[in-house]
Amino acid sequence: MARHVVPSLILTEAWEGYIFAGLEIRIKESTDLYGAVLWPSAMVLCHFLDANRDKYNLTDKNVIELGAGTGLVTIVSSMLGAKVTSTDLPDVLSNLRHNVLRNTKGHCKYIPQVTELIWGQELEQRFPRATHCFDYILAADVVYAHPYLEELMDTFDHLCQEDTQILWAMRFRLDPENSFVERFQKRFHLELLYDLPSLSIRLYRAWRKDKGTTPYSGEAAA
Repeated sequence: MARHVVPSLILTEAWEGYIFAGLEIRIKESTDLYGAVLWPSAMVLCHFLDANRDKYNLTDKNVIELGAGTGLVTIVSSMLGAKVTSTDLPDVLSNLRHNVLRNTKGHCKYIPQVTELIWGQELEQRFPRATHCFDYILAADVVYAHPYLEELMDTFDHLCQEDTQILWAMRFRLDPENSFVERFQKRFHLELLYDLPSLSIRLYRAWRKDKGTTPYSGEAAA
């Protein structure tokens, strides 16, 4: 993974460049919106997906990203062959859609679907479990000090079915992060994949407790 920055001197927009899956990705951030800034946990998750593409094979897999933000994780997943549904709040979607289309159109087998998802609201209407079966749920830095952690938990619970795997990177900042992990473990098995103390970031794999067995990495249901 490489990174470079192009400042907005003559051009009308500034973007940052990254190399994943052998391709350059150009990301536009919006400093006016908290959710449209690229956070380090997203970089960690992208590096993991790129470096472990054999074990966690995303080719033709159904993937949903929660809190997609700038879209980097969505874009990398799409470049690795996944069919991605990229979700976030309404005020983030314009910049998210811009980044996703700029980087995937003409480069990826499947163009990601960018759509609104407000955690905990209209989940069965928008993502009925009978027809929306995801192999992977991806999330980076979705847990922080906000009042919607229970809604996030309900969203994980609704989207995660018997053969779904969750790959979740988070930065530990405050006590709510720790308490959320404790509550999360009541519903899901949790495996630590990466621990980066210098960044206070951990990367987890999770799956439903009521499944009873561990899903084999890279072989989730198609």
